[in-house]
Amino acid sequence: MVTKIHHVGIVVERLDRAYGFWRDTLGLPLVRQAEIPDQGVRAALLAAGESEIELLEPTTPDSGVARFLARRGEGLHHVCFETPDVDAALSGLRAEAVPLLDERARQGLAGRIAFLSPAACHGVLVELATPPHGAQSQDSPVRLKRLVIGCREPHAAARSYQRLFGLPEVAINGGARCMLGWEGGGTLLMVPAAEVGDVEGMVALSMVAPEMAPLAERLQRAAAAMLVGAAEVTVEPRSSHGVHLHISRYHFP
Repeated sequence: MVTKIHHVGIVVERLDRAYGFWRDTLGLPLVRQAEIPDQGVRAALLAAGESEIELLEPTTPDSGVARFLARRGEGLHHVCFETPDVDAALSGLRAEAVPLLDERARQGLAGRIAFLSPAACHGVLVELATPPHGAQSQDSPVRLKRLVIGCREPHAAARSYQRLFGLPEVAINGGARCMLGWEGGGTLLMVPAAEVGDVEGMVALSMVAPEMAPLAERLQRAAAAMLVGAAEVTVEPRSSHGVHLHISRYHFP
């Protein structure tokens, strides 16, 4: 049903401030930006390898994004899976009585989109999107690698995602954790909630960069709060708009 992680959505107070980190410091190219009145948001998509990062700024106080910001502050909001036919995907989900927020697909920044209820996906807000015909990925110096999700029962959550979306399993070293997705197209790492502060839902983002030195220099110039290792950087949420962000060195083929 789905082919990759299209994007990960992040709620921010203001786009112009968020651009300072995600576009200017990390170097993610802006793909497109638009105001979406029916959703009460101003949104931007930035290229992150085969996937994208979506920044969402509320424009009305009664929108879902505004309520999220008031309740939780800036941070991870949803994950979007790309599908070749969102209408057919919705039809199949309705036939299985899967809880939906959108009974019919509508137009969004990522193309034709629809949201499932978080109740369907172990507390994670999931969007499905069929991008416009001819849409292509852009090159970027930092690429999406993995979204970490806290779960009460990671294996049960993984089975649900496989049943709903047909996500392939990625082999890891057993134990309580599970990984689903595509090498190069983004993966989901399901971990026990007890390992991540007893939090259920999206808890962290992992990215990769082939050239760590210039990235570390840009982060230092921006005075980002971070821990620096030999080939990795962990940025604290206060510097990355509420996102626990880990970036490691990786040489792409």
